Amino acid sequence: MTEGIRPARPDELDDWDGRTVDVPGGNVYQSVAWGRYRERHGWRPRFLVFEDGFRLLSLERPWPLVGGAGAYLSRGPIPAEGLERTAARLRAAADHLAADGVDVVASDPEIEASTGYAALIEADGFAQIEEIQPSRHRMRLALPSDTDEEALFRSFGSTLRQLIHAAEKAGLRVVRYDARSGAGPEPTVGPGFEAPPPGSLEPAAAAPVFERLYDLLEAAAVRRHFHIASKAAFVDWSVHGLAAGHVVYLEVRDTDDEPVGGATFYRHGGRLTYSHSADRVELRRQYPGVVRLILWRAIQLAIRDRLDELDLAGVDVAGARREPREGEEMHGLYAFKRSFGAEWVELAGNHEWVARPWRYAAGRVTARLAAIVPRSRSEA
Repeated sequence: MTEGIRPARPDELDDWDGRTVDVPGGNVYQSVAWGRYRERHGWRPRFLVFEDGFRLLSLERPWPLVGGAGAYLSRGPIPAEGLERTAARLRAAADHLAADGVDVVASDPEIEASTGYAALIEADGFAQIEEIQPSRHRMRLALPSDTDEEALFRSFGSTLRQLIHAAEKAGLRVVRYDARSGAGPEPTVGPGFEAPPPGSLEPAAAAPVFERLYDLLEAAAVRRHFHIASKAAFVDWSVHGLAAGHVVYLEVRDTDDEPVGGATFYRHGGRLTYSHSADRVELRRQYPGVVRLILWRAIQLAIRDRLDELDLAGVDVAGARREPREGEEMHGLYAFKRSFGAEWVELAGNHEWVARPWRYAAGRVTARLAAIVPRSRSEA
């Protein structure tokens, strides 16, 4: 495919998310809100429009000293068309960016491995690389249009059902922060949910809510030895993603109106994607079913919004891009997601094409040095 690609006009950003997020295969990481968020944290977003109207977000990091840049097509091009067409769009975008000084292009659309997409783009010069996102593959719970909430709940194992019922009987409530439901009374958010206070969906008002969640996530990261972004970055994206209608936050509160846990989800591409969750460890004996209650409410939300699936995200890690085995650290999380009926979905994963190997190599060195120097000065 040879076709023109140009920068988006300001008016074309008005309906950008309708073409990149809300369509089948869409992803929040191709949204305007995500591009602007990354821009505030040092990336250069480039909103590209193909001559037939297709949209693509490229996030770029200029190399210090040597010129040029690296580009990441975050979860793009979205797989809204046939595989050959998506592969051709990737090729066209890579050539366009290379002609404008980009030295390497990485792309990780969520396309199933069984489709053969990886072979298509590898034949065109792309090579598999390690993931930029935490996981390569994902787990999903399919929700056909005739899914019945009660029948689905009965299909869960007895332990899972009992834990959810126990959380409800303990008086735990789920507050739904969701710009697409508004901040109205219960009929707006649906049975099983409470609406947040009026005005709490605005970025300034929502910031303390996500700061609370971050504190729980940070404690979990220390316990389980994983990395999370800074509080400023996490809260920045969360409040703006919420305002844009992409982020849904479900917060569990006890009878004293104290938060005991919460989880964020992304609404995109006909699915609800599980992002981050955490709960208060010191209350697990008193409330053992907090996260399970949240996931059940998320499933109910997805069914009622007529979404196709609950995407429970991945459980594979670097060095083990496969289903976790019993005894491995991630097997517990894998079993937890399986208990809701989620199935393993193998994806094609992240690939890159290098236009200028010499400047790519030099740029990686100068980028690492640039990151070390400020840190060294701050420690002096």
